[in-house]
Amino acid sequence: LSTDSCIFAIRNFTARKGLPLEFVSDRGTNFVGASRELKEAAALIDVDRICASRDTKWVFNPPAAPHFGGSWERLIQSIKKTLASFDLPHHPTDELLRARLSEVELIVNSRPLTEIPLEDEAESPLTPNHFILGSSNGSKPPLPFDDSTPSVRRTWKSVQQFADMFWKRWVTEYLPTLTKRTKWYQPTRLLAEGDLVLVADGNNPRNCWPRGRIIKVYRAADNQVRRVTIQTGSGLIERP
Repeated sequence: LSTDSCIFAIRNFTARKGLPLEFVSDRGTNFVGASRELKEAAALIDVDRICASRDTKWVFNPPAAPHFGGSWERLIQSIKKTLASFDLPHHPTDELLRARLSEVELIVNSRPLTEIPLEDEAESPLTPNHFILGSSNGSKPPLPFDDSTPSVRRTWKSVQQFADMFWKRWVTEYLPTLTKRTKWYQPTRLLAEGDLVLVADGNNPRNCWPRGRIIKVYRAADNQVRRVTIQTGSGLIERP
């Protein structure tokens, strides 16, 4: 997906709905630094005049929690594996790397989002490229240009018809998949303030298990504890 087009679409949607705009990422130093610089720049300009949503904020996942970004982390793994299959030189040029990444982008965005139909071979599953390019591979049949009134009217009706067809497929094929849950069926006791915990950190020496006490819990919209603040001998840390 194009970053500029995504931001433009989300910004306009949130402006119409009156919703705050949030960007979610891990705590990479480049992201943390970018967030700080954006806040400093926003303090010097009229944010209400140029931004569609004044409640824009950058939300960071807790450290050592790559599973919090499960969807994009899975895609990053797919992209890395695809790049590893290419015979890239040790020092590729910008043009070569950009061309290869374009191929990877097409491959990743051609993945099916819904079940692949077996009965009707002519019908293809929905892919991210359907949202970006209009089809799974971006190919469109060439048509002669016609700006007459009847042609424009037919085009508008065709667009409305395709939008209705897409909506029906979206509701019947994709939305039901969002309700599936495959694990964590059994309820367990939630972490609470005052609990003693062991801090697992891959950077610690072998057999080093620092102890800490939970001093604050953060609940998600489903009232489940998703992250905690821990008091350790070396200070406060945040963990999933």
